[in-house]
Amino acid sequence: MMLSAIKELLEHIKEVQLDTIKLSQDSTMMLSRFIEDSKIELDDNAATALQYQDIISQQLSATIEAIESTEKSIDIFESAYQSDEIVVTGSLEKLQKKLTKTLEDAKRKRDAFSGKLTHDKEDEIEFF
Repeated sequence: MMLSAIKELLEHIKEVQLDTIKLSQDSTMMLSRFIEDSKIELDDNAATALQYQDIISQQLSATIEAIESTEKSIDIFESAYQSDEIVVTGSLEKLQKKLTKTLEDAKRKRDAFSGKLTHDKEDEIEFF
């Protein structure tokens, strides 16, 4: 089903985002250690640049949450679809049986009608 391919793609995107978050966190930690070890004082721009790393991670985390929510919705839809498919299949089978019986009855009545066509008594003729 097409939704399976979409779910696989979403899972891949989520994994890439998790990897990116990890790289961003590692990068921030390395820079922080370097700054601390070097006893460098950051100006406002450098401090803001480090904060951007955290903002990027937060945005990616929010996207991951949206992806997970979408995956859950797809799972619910697929489950409902499978359940509905079973009901539809059962209904179609019942409809097929009813239509087959209706056709058989119609043919039987046609045969009964044509068989009585040669009889003289009109009240014995079956109509459908």
